[in-house]
Amino acid sequence: MIEDLSNRHGPIGDLFMAPGTIEEWQPYRLTEDQIAFFHEYGYLAGIRVLNDEQVEALRAELTQLIDPDHPGHELFYEFHANESTDPSTALFHALGAWRIAPGFHDLLWNPAFMMPASQILGGAVRFWHDQLFCKPAHHGGVVAWHQDYSYWTRTQPMAHLSCWIGLDDSTRENGCVHYVPGSHRWNLLPITGLANDMHAIESVLAVEQRAQFKPVPIELRKGECSFHHPLMVHGSYENLSDHRRRGAVINVFRDGVCSASNDELLAGVPPIPVGEKMDGRFFPLLLDPTA
Repeated sequence: MIEDLSNRHGPIGDLFMAPGTIEEWQPYRLTEDQIAFFHEYGYLAGIRVLNDEQVEALRAELTQLIDPDHPGHELFYEFHANESTDPSTALFHALGAWRIAPGFHDLLWNPAFMMPASQILGGAVRFWHDQLFCKPAHHGGVVAWHQDYSYWTRTQPMAHLSCWIGLDDSTRENGCVHYVPGSHRWNLLPITGLANDMHAIESVLAVEQRAQFKPVPIELRKGECSFHHPLMVHGSYENLSDHRRRGAVINVFRDGVCSASNDELLAGVPPIPVGEKMDGRFFPLLLDPTA
C-alpha cells in the first residue's frame, strides 16, 4: 500500500511551479475572445497546459497506473481495464489517479489549467474528480456520445467544467474527442451508455437536436487541452491507427456546489448530506482568485 495523496492539498513535487506574483499569472490567462467563444459554443480547444517534460512524466506514471497490480490500485474510485464490452476493442478508463501518482496529483494545481478554469467558471475552483482514457493503436474503442452532467446530478447546482488533456497527439485517425457545438444549451439528456454504441444517443434527441447534431473533431497536440461545458454532447470514435491515444481529464466545479445525494458521491468517499457544501479532503479548493 502506498500513501493516499488525497491528504495532500497542494503540489508535492516540482513538476508544476506556482506563480508568485500577479504578473507571473498573466501568461496563463485566457483572452476575452476565448472566454466568449466558450460561452457561445460550449467548448474551447488548443490551450497548451503541459510542456514536453511534464507530458513525459505523466506518461511514465500512466504506464504504471494501468497495471492492475499497481500497489495503489485500491485507491482508484473506478478502474476499467476495458470499458468496452466488445472484446475486439479496448478502452481503458479509470478515476482517481490523483490519489496515487505524484504527477497526476500535482496536475490539479497546474497554473496553466487553474487560471483558465477559474476564468470560465467565474470564481473559485474546487476539484471534483479526475479520469484517464487510453485507446491502444489498431483496436481502440469508442467513447459514446454523452453529457458529463448526466452522470453528475448528485451535485448541484450545475457549475461544472471539464478539461481534456492530450498525452499524445489526438487526431481524427486515433480517436480524438468530437464536440457538438451549441449542445451545451440543450436540456439534460438521459444516459445512453459511455462505451460501445455511438448511435444510442439518437433515441433521446428531439427533432431539432438531430438537425443541430454536427460534431466537430478536436485535434490536439500532446500537452494541449480542451475545456467543455457539463452539458456539451461529446464522444470519440475508435482508434484504428498505428498510434495510441492517451488522455487525462480534470473535472472541477465552482466553489459552493453542494451534494444532492446522501449516498457516496465517489466510491469509498464518505457521503456528504444533501444540501451541504462539497469540500474537505476529497474535494480540495484549487484556486480562489480573490484570495
